[in-house]
Amino acid sequence: MPDIKLADVTVHIDRDVDDATRSKVEAALRSMDDVVSVHMPEDKRHLVVVEYNPDKVSSGAVLAAVREMAGHAELIGL
Repeated sequence: MPDIKLADVTVHIDRDVDDATRSKVEAALRSMDDVVSVHMPEDKRHLVVVEYNPDKVSSGAVLAAVREMAGHAELIGL
């Protein structure tokens, strides 16, 4: 079985995003092929940490999915 490379990216969203929007962001990211995990800490509501296979998904695609659900978003870590 080949080794799968994984990368993490942290996305900054608006701190005031409501729970329904946070749920939509999480569902959209989890539905992406080759996204391995999504973490949206309750105590840091403005951050989304996504682990993914960079050979199959780009950080730009992750960012676009978040922007589609939450509006403004920025990558703050790769």
